[in-house]
Amino acid sequence: MNILVTGGAGFIGSALCRHLVNEVGAFVVNLDKLTYAGNLASLSAIAERTNYRFVHGDIGDQALVASLLYEHQIDIIMHLAAESHVDRSIDKPETFIETNVVGTFRLLDTCLTYWRGLASEKRANFRFHHVSTDEVFGDLSIGDDRFTETTPYAPSSPYSASKAASDHLVRAWARTYGLPVVLSNCSNNYGPFHFPEKLIPLTILNGLDQKPMPVYGTGANVRDWLFVEDHARALAAVAIRGQLGESYNIGGDAEQTTLEVVHAVCDLLDQRRPRMRGRSHRDLIHFVSDRPGHDRRYAIDASKIRAHLGWKPRESFKTGLSTTVDWYFTNTAWWKPLRNGTYAGERLGTLIAAE
Repeated sequence: MNILVTGGAGFIGSALCRHLVNEVGAFVVNLDKLTYAGNLASLSAIAERTNYRFVHGDIGDQALVASLLYEHQIDIIMHLAAESHVDRSIDKPETFIETNVVGTFRLLDTCLTYWRGLASEKRANFRFHHVSTDEVFGDLSIGDDRFTETTPYAPSSPYSASKAASDHLVRAWARTYGLPVVLSNCSNNYGPFHFPEKLIPLTILNGLDQKPMPVYGTGANVRDWLFVEDHARALAAVAIRGQLGESYNIGGDAEQTTLEVVHAVCDLLDQRRPRMRGRSHRDLIHFVSDRPGHDRRYAIDASKIRAHLGWKPRESFKTGLSTTVDWYFTNTAWWKPLRNGTYAGERLGTLIAAE
């Protein structure tokens, strides 16, 4: 099985590549542009494996993508490459349209030509797996039913609107041209190798540095949290065994408010690295002005993937968060260069995301 992963140097993509190489035994070609959130250090454990190849490039480079498809006789494309940070999309939406919408179109166009030229048996086994987000469904009120695969789209931010557009393109290519596709929409991921601007790693690292832990608004926004390695297992199941034309919601069944998440991190820090004079890390929490269009609640109903593909998360939020905190304690060499250099001056210190 030969798999092309786009965006495989990102947080979720690197976890997926490690899983496919180590656990599935597939040959993986990782195509990544290496923007600010791409990090080859997240792939060091598999970098020298014979069933793994990294290629530095853009999904919009159709000649490059075509050469990789033909050279490696790709069976499955798992499309994760995307601009994904909500705050950045508010500041600079054009980048999100170019990558998430135009980039997905170009990738689909290239893949369609490749698929049409395959021999009949290989053509029958080919599939395009588009990886998306629960943010395309918009906003839930407390007490509303969770998102299902048939929930109408109602994106709120430039980021979620661009992902919704890419989802629609993939479905259109399936319906109009017959391209064999599967889709998945996930809830908030967390875990090792998470980029330090995101909520959980930023809270951990600010706590280690004894810096303020910024929280948007009152911290009442609710998200469903999914351990990234559980997500990687789910993605492999969808790509390999999912029914063509279907979409699958992937969630951790772990709804938490932002403030609950930050409190949980603080409590683990209090246990692992107590502050002087018995003070709590909760004292570092600092509430900041809410961001525009901040969705109140996301919640995933993952019953379909559980019933149809037999997947369920192995980690609870409690066990996954404990593992994550310990990982950041022992992997300073991974996160410190990012925290000190890559995005210095880009609103970090006041920036925090619910995602």
